Amino acid sequence: MHRRGHHATHDTLAHMQFFKRFHHCPACGGGVEYSIPPDDNRERATCTVCHTIHYQNPINVVGTLPVWGSGQEGQVLLCKRNIEPRYGMWTLPAGFLELGESTAEGALRETDEEAGAQIELQGLYTVLNVVRVGQVHFFYRARLLGTEFNPGPETIEARLFHEHEVPWDEMAFRTVRETLQRYFADRREGRFEVYCGDIS
Repeated sequence: MHRRGHHATHDTLAHMQFFKRFHHCPACGGGVEYSIPPDDNRERATCTVCHTIHYQNPINVVGTLPVWGSGQEGQVLLCKRNIEPRYGMWTLPAGFLELGESTAEGALRETDEEAGAQIELQGLYTVLNVVRVGQVHFFYRARLLGTEFNPGPETIEARLFHEHEVPWDEMAFRTVRETLQRYFADRREGRFEVYCGDIS
């Protein structure tokens, strides 16, 4: 995952700008005040000089749950983080969605950047709202096309794990833990459905 918001520590990717109030207008540098614009229902950052209204919206995080093999013996690919937050802990390959790409394209890109893994997407799997930091996390199930990995600078190691080998106590983020737990439970039942939920 990218470094955006990397000074935070806790159960999510980072404490985002979502919580930070504007003091100066990004457009003209003028002072900003918070007020409820006409025809709106919540405070917005409004420039006192150019009167631009600045909207702060949730940030999308996209990633994959790559699997090698089939059935109960299939292995999942995890990445050991080489950046803060949660340096040295394990995560699924994921990061912030960029402008100009779909969630699927972003998930493919992040998997290549963080794990150097070639995959085939198998469909959206979990959509997890992390409201308190203004993020929504999207994870896709994916089939690995090989077991040669070339992780980028944000990853110490990319490695395959059987279910009994997963380092649960070293998991970086709750959204990753939730996605993996649901995957193994669904695999035992022999069916996969899209799950939408909240991470408090």
